[in-house]
Amino acid sequence: MSYTKIWVHAVWGTRGRQPMLANGMRQQVLEHIVSQASVKDIEIHLINCWIDHVHCLIRLKSGQNVAGTIEQIRGESVRWINRNKLSEKRFAWSKDYFAASVSEGNLLPVQNYILGQERHHEHRTYQQEVEAYFIPASE
Repeated sequence: MSYTKIWVHAVWGTRGRQPMLANGMRQQVLEHIVSQASVKDIEIHLINCWIDHVHCLIRLKSGQNVAGTIEQIRGESVRWINRNKLSEKRFAWSKDYFAASVSEGNLLPVQNYILGQERHHEHRTYQQEVEAYFIPASE
């Protein structure tokens, strides 16, 4: 049996970065994502979100890849959100996402970063976060 230990920090936003993940909805969505990921044998180690995006720490297993795993999570969750009318408007995720590998030695800082989303976004928007952390500087 193959064994892999590949950690991925994945981030995806709502379409148009609309603040659609209202307080009452956030916990339901996160719990549903974790539950359905488990059914699909996707190991979500940690998940948190803010009003317009989700952060997720995933451990990829043998045979799983980043794009397919994120698509499974996002596709199923958006159908569930709309079917259950958790949002007044039609809900959609952005087509883009960010994903980066995380070394064993950096798991704790990434976990703390994911857990601190509410506090973190008191001072920085999702767009500012994307520009600061996820878009490579021009050479």
